[in-house]
Amino acid sequence: MQLAQRTKETIKAWIDAALQRHHEHYACSLPKKSGFLSTLILRSVFADVHMNANQVAYLKTLSKKGIVVYVSKYRSRFEYLFYHVRYKEEGVPFPEIGFEYRILLWQKISRLLRMAYAHLNHLLKHGTFPNPYDSGFFKRRLESGSAAFFSLIDPKSFYRRLVKAKQGPATYLIELQQTINRPIYVVPQWLFFSKKPHRPPRSLIDVLLGSEENPGRLRRWMVVLRSPQKLFVEVSDPLNLKDFLNEPDNQDRDLEQLAFNLRNRLLEQMDRHRQSITGPVLKTPVELKELILRDEQFQDFMKQYAESQGKDVYEIYKEANNYLDDIAADYSITLVQTLAKIFGWIWKTMFEDVTVDMEGLYRVKSAATRAPLVFVPCHKSHFDYLIINYLLFKNNMPTPHIAAGRNLAFWPMGTLFRKGGAFFIRRTFRGAKLYAAVFAKYVHQLIKQGVNIEFFIEGGRSRTGKLVLPKTGLVSILLDAFKNGVSRDLIFVPIFVGYDRLLEETAILKELEGLGKKQESFWELIRARKVLKKRHGRIYVQFADPISLKALVSNANPSLEDMTQAEFQAFGRNLSHRIINAINRISVVTAQSLTASAILNYPKTRFSHDELMVYVETYLHYLLSQKVRLSENITDPYHAVQNVLSTYDDRKFIGKQKTKGQDDTAADEEWYLVAENKRLNLEYYKNNCIHFFVPAAYTALAILSYDAFQFSASALHSDYELLQDFFKYEFAYDVDRTPAIMVRKTLKAFIDDAILIPHRSLPDTYNITAIGFRKLLCFASFLKTYFESYWVVLKILKTYNKGELVKKECMKRIRALGNQLYKQQEIERPEALSQINYENGLTFFNFTRSFRNTYAAS
Repeated sequence: MQLAQRTKETIKAWIDAALQRHHEHYACSLPKKSGFLSTLILRSVFADVHMNANQVAYLKTLSKKGIVVYVSKYRSRFEYLFYHVRYKEEGVPFPEIGFEYRILLWQKISRLLRMAYAHLNHLLKHGTFPNPYDSGFFKRRLESGSAAFFSLIDPKSFYRRLVKAKQGPATYLIELQQTINRPIYVVPQWLFFSKKPHRPPRSLIDVLLGSEENPGRLRRWMVVLRSPQKLFVEVSDPLNLKDFLNEPDNQDRDLEQLAFNLRNRLLEQMDRHRQSITGPVLKTPVELKELILRDEQFQDFMKQYAESQGKDVYEIYKEANNYLDDIAADYSITLVQTLAKIFGWIWKTMFEDVTVDMEGLYRVKSAATRAPLVFVPCHKSHFDYLIINYLLFKNNMPTPHIAAGRNLAFWPMGTLFRKGGAFFIRRTFRGAKLYAAVFAKYVHQLIKQGVNIEFFIEGGRSRTGKLVLPKTGLVSILLDAFKNGVSRDLIFVPIFVGYDRLLEETAILKELEGLGKKQESFWELIRARKVLKKRHGRIYVQFADPISLKALVSNANPSLEDMTQAEFQAFGRNLSHRIINAINRISVVTAQSLTASAILNYPKTRFSHDELMVYVETYLHYLLSQKVRLSENITDPYHAVQNVLSTYDDRKFIGKQKTKGQDDTAADEEWYLVAENKRLNLEYYKNNCIHFFVPAAYTALAILSYDAFQFSASALHSDYELLQDFFKYEFAYDVDRTPAIMVRKTLKAFIDDAILIPHRSLPDTYNITAIGFRKLLCFASFLKTYFESYWVVLKILKTYNKGELVKKECMKRIRALGNQLYKQQEIERPEALSQINYENGLTFFNFTRSFRNTYAAS
């Protein structure tokens, strides 16, 4: 009897479910299998709209974690159809449900008839049309894994919610999340029709057809039919509705308040995301000038400055106005779009490829939605800012305003650079108090407008191949802007840009030899056109983790507001060194730089490929232990070095020699001889990766200084610290890592490579292996060039008392002595005759001597 009753109930439930499904036909739902003709039309129309491959991959993983609900800012059937058709093509969760949407035109005729029947049947039975909220249709479809779609700004939905008091999508999703465990992910997304920031007033086309941010129906279809390649999709970070409801601020709120907060948060996130793509609405140079000159604090400063100079305040206004004309950018998105096309061709002509850290770039894109970005790349070439801006533009980010040296303002490039976003800065602010104040105010105003900024923390291009120690002037200006509340946060983005072959190699090496720097000019640019005819290998672009100034300051003690001027400057130096170290950590080691290191550190000028591989493999093993990023061509070290040797031979850095083996049957072996006049070229490429080897070089030299095969690790700390201080003007070091930490880390790498073995019984004691001694010399050799340079400087300083020679005369004598000692073979490496090495050595010894004199006097 009970079995019969259960069977009857089961059959009844099955029939009810079947009837329910029979009546679940709503215009808000698009089925998985649409009509053949409509699907074919939409697929062909939407096929050329760009979608980011990484964002597509992320959406695929998101559906495995929870229910996916897409959200757009403005109501648009066009977007609903696009996401349904295109996402289905890409194999990601595609929206089958559109909250508050009714799609009829693109439905199959058979489905339209079933809809009409279901609605008529429900009307006759219940006196109302069916409601997908009340019937449980939405709940069942979402729980079964279907994705959904809704819009935040919809006048009709607003009327239904507030006037008719009917349920809206946000309210419904919150109620649903409160009843299920599976999280609902609300995914904001934009379908962009233009990268231009919206600038009022609206044009006649905007009035008639809608703006580029929110085009009307006709404008959407016109753009997608005429220029579908202009359209692209951007997916923002998903909001986990479960986490949103668990936030402390949302615990005691009612349903309407929660829905209101959810819509506001999504709108704010979408607006920030849009601005991170298009950039803010830029003010004209005249508008910016007026904002700066009419600023109350700046006006007070100019009055005080006028009094101190004994001038009329209007003269100071005129001077400040002229400075702004000299400094300000005149950004043009049209020019940027044109240049992007030109440089796209240039990269393909001049370089084999551009290797980009896309994961790092997406972290940067995410950070851009939170605050203005400050891009801080290393500076090796004039192509640095061109390639960075090109990559940002092609990956749907606004090109930043770039702090450029005043030397680049020559005609006609100065005008083009300004249009591309360059603002110009003097090399020094010394004695220019008004100029410094005007420049700082201009930067503050850019930050206030939400403009991203780019500057080179080294001040100028590196002439040695390694990073130059940071110049902190612009960092202080940005810190001051944050301190004064110009922006809630600033996010610094350290960037590495590296080249297989540097374009300006010849000019830079001439400067190293002591020749003067050529002034940039139009004619120099014309002469440089020949670089377009050469292939320069690959470019490598890496992005470090963004550094939030707000987060950094929150851990500062004392706070930024309470810091003395000395503490504020120290904080700026600390931040600058963090940025430099971040760039060093993400640097890419290429086969060119690794091979150059092995060639120059090899004890003889003549070598074979096999002999060189001993050094290369030693260095490579160490780099792998430190998890250093390597270029793709090092995956096969033997052939990579072979290819580089062939390139260096073609460029006359080295020359081939053939020598018979010791017995007559031995095959000819290829030998190479280093060209003495090209060692400086090799030194440049060696220095591209030297920072990775500096800790190993310090540690190796400290070990070798004991002249014993057994040593204590703790005994190395003082020697390491001494070397670190001795070369502080050559190599930046991480202030957060003590010598003890660096020694321990390096010793571990040496043990892994069988250079050292721990003593069996004595703690903290190590023995050098037979092969380890030779490998320690490999690492210590990285410092030999610098020791020889500093030795020349020291010999001159010992000859003359401080004050007897001005710097220019002192450098002249140092260069002469260096050349003399090299001819006498007291200096082995010609690359030690480096102008910059001499200057750094002079700075170190003068500082040390001044410090000792001050200490003795006290």
